[in-house]
Amino acid sequence: MAPSIERQGYWGRPTSTLDWCEENYAVSFYVAEFWNTVSNLIMILPPIYGAFLTYRDGLEFRYICSFLGLLAVGVGSWCFHMTLLYEMQLLDELPMIYSTCVFVYCLYECFKQENSTSGFSIVLLLFFSVSVTLVYLQWKEPVFHQVMYGVLVACLVVRSIFIVTWVYPWLRPLSYTSLGIFMLGFLLWNIDNIFCDSLRCRRMLPPGVGVLTQLHACWHIFTGLGSYLHILLR
Repeated sequence: MAPSIERQGYWGRPTSTLDWCEENYAVSFYVAEFWNTVSNLIMILPPIYGAFLTYRDGLEFRYICSFLGLLAVGVGSWCFHMTLLYEMQLLDELPMIYSTCVFVYCLYECFKQENSTSGFSIVLLLFFSVSVTLVYLQWKEPVFHQVMYGVLVACLVVRSIFIVTWVYPWLRPLSYTSLGIFMLGFLLWNIDNIFCDSLRCRRMLPPGVGVLTQLHACWHIFTGLGSYLHILLR
């Protein structure tokens, strides 16, 4: 992706290994990537509400863990895009791994066979999380993180398709809606990365129109919504 326009801001020069397509400090002196930051509200406010309802209604604790996991990703992503500091980047990316591991566990736990145990899956996911963390702290390659995250998402997709095909077919509309929204966000994320140079012409568009070209922010919105719906699937 093309480097952002260099502007001085409250948090200083970016130290993160990623700098997305949105121009830095173009909207606020205190927020490096304004639209990429505020779009994380979709991963902050709804999970808080969902966790509150789960607790109030006395539902299983795994639902609270799922909502809090999505909340952690939203808060971390907010801090990362607001500052573009490496420490905040880790606060964004590592919770993506941890929360998705929680999602994987909950999905397999919810529809597991009666004679199966959850101990092995817990150990396996813990080992995966710790391994990815240790490798990523030493090898600061964003593609590695993206691939590992993709592996976890693939596990979710395969398990979800199995459930709605063979176990609870009446959940297909919710499952496919969640998957479709998430994949749309993933498509926009790739478009933003690949065609960043062309998208930079947004600075010549009226402000209200230019905001619509902030496709990484759209990725946040669609990912947050898709993930929230996927929690309801469990």
